[in-house]
Amino acid sequence: MYHTWMRYFTPSPVHHRLGLVCLGVGLQHGALPTVGPRTLDHHVAVLISGGGGWYRGTDGRRLTVTAPAVLWLTPGVPHHYAPDPATGWDESFVDFAGPATATYTELGYIEPDRPVVPLSDAAPARAAVGRIARAARRGNPLLEVETGAAVHELLVALRRARAGVGPDGDPVLQALARDAFTPLSVAEHAARHGMTPAELRTAVRRGAGCSPKDYLLRIRLGRAKELLAATDLPVAAVARRVGYDDPAYFSRLFTRRVGAAPIRFREQQGRSVPGGWSNRIPDPEHPPTITARPT
Repeated sequence: MYHTWMRYFTPSPVHHRLGLVCLGVGLQHGALPTVGPRTLDHHVAVLISGGGGWYRGTDGRRLTVTAPAVLWLTPGVPHHYAPDPATGWDESFVDFAGPATATYTELGYIEPDRPVVPLSDAAPARAAVGRIARAARRGNPLLEVETGAAVHELLVALRRARAGVGPDGDPVLQALARDAFTPLSVAEHAARHGMTPAELRTAVRRGAGCSPKDYLLRIRLGRAKELLAATDLPVAAVARRVGYDDPAYFSRLFTRRVGAAPIRFREQQGRSVPGGWSNRIPDPEHPPTITARPT
């Protein structure tokens, strides 16, 4: 016995220009029928949150699927899968498409080379699928935009829940972020973590979708922007604080990457903040608010 609920959508060409659209959503459980062999022209994330089964791809190997896990079905790639007929599984799926899928693949959020990816926790991804299912009510005027936005959330939730990644993220990326403002080469960063430069590049590419150099640069420039906007520090002092001993090199790098020179960025974004900005991240459930004075 099994239970199936699904909805399919047809976003307009205008919605496709948003970059990512949801084409369908389904919630199923039990000893579901075998899927395939088949080939699709779009992406599907199949979230397995309970039970187990198998998956067979283009190489013919039969891979064991144990919840929690995600099956990545990618365009043009034949696939074949099913739950264990004795136990079944709990499945939710989301069909999606759009030009943003290429970028998500490049960044490592979608993994065509790993069709079966173990997860540490399926709950956040299930919550994103639930938002799509709720938006799928008949007559919802925001259907296409609401479901498309939830697909972005789903991809982030699946990336964060990838097995081997802790709640605070990849330990290699955490360590790099901690040391980002130290003037070290990539080889020196790798040695600090007991890795070769090639191993560090592979780990960062897998975790952040970019090279170690680019990952460090993003962190450094983000901090430089904060210092330029919220302090009166000279550009040379800002450069030193984010790991660059040569202020001229920092200025050229900043200008090339940001599109404006440090001084110009400060003119546009500068805010007088006596004492500096707070380092405390606001609680999303209780953000800072203006409390009305009693009359």
